[in-house]
Amino acid sequence: MNESPLDELLDFARTTARMAGDLLKKRASRGFRVEHKGAVDLVTEVDRHSEQAIVEAIRSAYPNHSVLAEEGTIRAESSALRWIVDPLDGTTNYSHGYPCYAVSLALERQGRIDLGVVYDPLRDELFEARRGGGAHLNGRPLSVSSTDRLTDSLLATGFPYDIRTSPENNLDHFARFALRAQGIRRDGSAALDLCYLAAGRFDGFWEMKLSPWDVAAGALLVAEAGGRLSDFAGGPFRIDDRQVIASNGRIHEQMITILQQTE
Repeated sequence: MNESPLDELLDFARTTARMAGDLLKKRASRGFRVEHKGAVDLVTEVDRHSEQAIVEAIRSAYPNHSVLAEEGTIRAESSALRWIVDPLDGTTNYSHGYPCYAVSLALERQGRIDLGVVYDPLRDELFEARRGGGAHLNGRPLSVSSTDRLTDSLLATGFPYDIRTSPENNLDHFARFALRAQGIRRDGSAALDLCYLAAGRFDGFWEMKLSPWDVAAGALLVAEAGGRLSDFAGGPFRIDDRQVIASNGRIHEQMITILQQTE
């Protein structure tokens, strides 16, 4: 990394994610305005305040770094480094008082994610990974689970925001997995789903129509914890793909088989 050592950048990401997470936690108890971007796609003023605080922190510390953030901040600078930001992953949860949301920050260098941090302020859990340096939760090393049968697996997924209007809405895949897995959870935060997979809490995850800020940090955590990622056909995973399978590696082919089934 030319601009700054990776350790320094990771420390900045930790500090910034905690700052934004504290903002979310404080604002949750004070009330806030909720708007609709779509029929089931919400945004709050807190999303925007969190994004503004993160972007200002990046601009102050690394003024030549680019930024891609969920609520519209796009800064294209000359640097090869780009921050990918989700200031509030789990907005619907947050707006309803459901305690499952997080801040996600990832640093991309020339198309490759080099570090990722996801912070859950309610549980004070800070997940982090650096390429080649492993994945950690509050400083403790993470490793994916050893479950090797789909029937014994706890899976996670989510549904796209156009679930009411598009036939590609994941309901068919959900039904198939529900009959074959031990259980499925739908908690409404892809970033945390991926972190929980890295921590061995989930054995597999799949979802469609995600955006880079949903998966950039969490995907690195899964990879660094020993997991596997791909598209639904088993091809290489990229953060700008519209579908992802993530698993402990042991049940990956079994998941691909289910996702390739058609009526």
